[in-house]
Amino acid sequence: MSWERWNHWTLVDLPELNRSVLSGREPAANLTAALRRALTDDLPLPETFAPDQAKRLLVLLGLAGSSVARHYQEADPARAAHPAWSFGRLTVGPAKIPFAQYFARLADASQTGHPPRDCYASLVRWNAPTTVVEADGEALAVLPGSFPDGATRTYTGDPGEIAFFALLKKSEALERAVNDVLEPVAQGAVGPLSQDAVDRALLATRLMTALIHVNQEFAAAPPEHGGLSTEHCLDAFRQFAVHWEVGDLPPAGAQDPEFIRRDLLLGIDFPGYAEHVRRIYPSLLGSEREMLDRDGARPALPESLLAALGIDPDEPVRCTRDRARELVRAHPQLAAWYLLLAANAEFGAVHLMLTDRILFKAQRERDPSRDGDRSPVAQPRDAAGIEEPLLVRLALARRNHALRGLGQLPHRELASACGDGAWLGGNTELDDDAADRLPTVRFAEAA
Repeated sequence: MSWERWNHWTLVDLPELNRSVLSGREPAANLTAALRRALTDDLPLPETFAPDQAKRLLVLLGLAGSSVARHYQEADPARAAHPAWSFGRLTVGPAKIPFAQYFARLADASQTGHPPRDCYASLVRWNAPTTVVEADGEALAVLPGSFPDGATRTYTGDPGEIAFFALLKKSEALERAVNDVLEPVAQGAVGPLSQDAVDRALLATRLMTALIHVNQEFAAAPPEHGGLSTEHCLDAFRQFAVHWEVGDLPPAGAQDPEFIRRDLLLGIDFPGYAEHVRRIYPSLLGSEREMLDRDGARPALPESLLAALGIDPDEPVRCTRDRARELVRAHPQLAAWYLLLAANAEFGAVHLMLTDRILFKAQRERDPSRDGDRSPVAQPRDAAGIEEPLLVRLALARRNHALRGLGQLPHRELASACGDGAWLGGNTELDDDAADRLPTVRFAEAA
């Protein structure tokens, strides 16, 4: 089977069919019939694919499967109680394997622990182009894609969908760079009191600031310049995050494993966070679950730093301004780690702002009865089923970090204390020199 033919169908035919169904020009049955004709042509048994080939096909079939399921369930709200019926008699290949069974076997063939439905990894990471993060002339992280064409496959071909997938992929790449820079300190290979650890904290702060800027730029982009319109997000895009089976987890940005990994490395003041993370484990790859298990079993980096300094964990939280200055002068390492934690908290606020702008705010405007109602039933949810109050609490938990008392001092003073006076970090305005030092993230050129 030539993946190029299927890739072309997904890039060209599938978006056009979805647009036609959404506009009412064609019935949903036409999309299903077109998919049936393509599937029954010559797709071989799933076990015949090499892992890399299986990953590509999971991307393509994931987009197609969620398209069929979305239109089927949307036609009659009662069908949502039986999402597996979405695929009806849709079979794959000469062996006429039921679609859901074929997908599950293909997931096994990928040897990644991919769930038996589309997920964040296949929808975003494998779909979008290979992404490179660079700082000071060095590549810090490479997040591979599974296709060599430089294209991103979407449901409707809307430029906002392409831009949103690009945002998720580039954000994850920057997050991976942050986490990889910090990993040697978390492992114990780099001592928390060493200059190397300080340099890594400062580099991670620069990476976090680049992450903030990438997300702010997306939030500010109007639809005519590549932004995702609220209307398209609410009425078209997020509706493809549909169940394939009762109780499964549709893909969502909340399943970005590097975001969660950073919470575990830096610590988060959120009771039950481990249980919260484990609820999304069924939507993660095997290697992602292992990574989060590993990082979740270790002390958070600020905890290790304070223990190595012999400082009571309560002191950098409750200290006075004068005591904060004494701590920073005696232990300049604290300033570097504070700047990182402040940047992480700022990104949490930006992430919440972006989610609220394109989703929750518009939902409240459409249904004013929801405004001010924080009940789980009435409150808006994102595509992963997370309520707005939960996202607010998570953002606040990142702001209530272990060194927050040091924030009584000006950022410039903190930056100077750790020997990096030109760099301010966090939410402080950047001077020209600092802006020039921001790491970059880009898509690699197509092969």
